[in-house]
Amino acid sequence: MTPPSPAALAGVRVIEMGQLIAGPFAGKTLGEFGADVVKIEPPGAGDPLRNWRLIKNGTSVWWQVQSRNKRSVAIDLRAPDGQQLARQLIAEADVLIENFRPGTLEGWGLSPDELHALNPGLVILRISGYGQTGPYRDLPGFGVIGEAMGGLRHLTAEPGRVPVRVGVSIGDTLAALHGVIGVMMALYHRKVNGGAGQVIDVALHEAVFNVME
Repeated sequence: MTPPSPAALAGVRVIEMGQLIAGPFAGKTLGEFGADVVKIEPPGAGDPLRNWRLIKNGTSVWWQVQSRNKRSVAIDLRAPDGQQLARQLIAEADVLIENFRPGTLEGWGLSPDELHALNPGLVILRISGYGQTGPYRDLPGFGVIGEAMGGLRHLTAEPGRVPVRVGVSIGDTLAALHGVIGVMMALYHRKVNGGAGQVIDVALHEAVFNVME
């Protein structure tokens, strides 16, 4: 009997620091294809998604979907001990996913330069409202804003009324899928072409704008 083939991303270790939608959706997608995803959550309540929308047996159903194929660990990234523990996990990882406000990792001593000095092959996916650079980088970035800035809410609007939400968090998931494409390209470049680790900088509004017709 021929043994089953390994999953496409078997052996790929992913550290997920994101919360709510965009970062975790990217981690979920990689995990569905066999990546070993370790999710870092803040101590206490953990990822806020645990308590969003429909609750069953004390936990969000959305959380159950978004967090399957992952292992979770509680780490306080604001504390020096937690930052050091994160470095130890990242040192052995292939991919890091984060969707904090730009500058957050740098404030924790976990900038891409510092992490690449620790792990030169690390692929870092950063998802934010407006990207890591530019005049809007420090503004809050949520899916609703990305959808508006990207032009989608203009298409769903009606004369004299406020724009209508699409019905799902499409801005976040579009950004996550763009991020996954970038991660796969960077992993391929590293494996096939001997390239070093790269930083994928995904902005919510750019991901939405990219699919506008």
